[in-house]
Amino acid sequence: MAETQFPGWHGTTIIGVRRGDEVVIAGDGQVSLGQTVIKGTARKVRRLSPGGRDVVAGFAGSTADAFTLLERLETKLEAFPGQLARASVELAKDWRTDKYLQKLEAMLIVTDGTDLLVITGAGDVLEPEHDVAAIGSGGNFALAAARGLMSTDLGAEDIARQAMAIAADICVYTNGKLTVERIARQG
Repeated sequence: MAETQFPGWHGTTIIGVRRGDEVVIAGDGQVSLGQTVIKGTARKVRRLSPGGRDVVAGFAGSTADAFTLLERLETKLEAFPGQLARASVELAKDWRTDKYLQKLEAMLIVTDGTDLLVITGAGDVLEPEHDVAAIGSGGNFALAAARGLMSTDLGAEDIARQAMAIAADICVYTNGKLTVERIARQG
């Protein structure tokens, strides 16, 4: 269907903030179809525990596509225990080269408490500058707000929550119903 006939899904803002020995990933709950909010309480931030090691992941994009990617990431983490960066690179390689995976429309922010990474379907595994990463419809608003808040004495969770509140005030595809997962630096 043409975009004018079927307006397409929008919504979600995910932010990752690293401060000291703590990393927080927060995501809003909004899913919109065109100008209509379909759901306001979706859970787009999840804790994975492959091999008993915690990883927190947030996703923006198609939910089914994101779940496929999260399952693949868990498989990679089982193959490379305790090596989030390597597992992420292997996932990005598969995502870029596999004809089935190439069609997936989602992005991920992942952390094990040490690494904070953005994984894209273009084959990118990016470690953000300034210890802040954001994706999704309101990602740029949340990123700008968090970067400004990094000069304060606030902790990671407070920065993430305030940045998400600012994004929700600006982006019509972002709401204030947050899921927040915290993880301490490993090692």
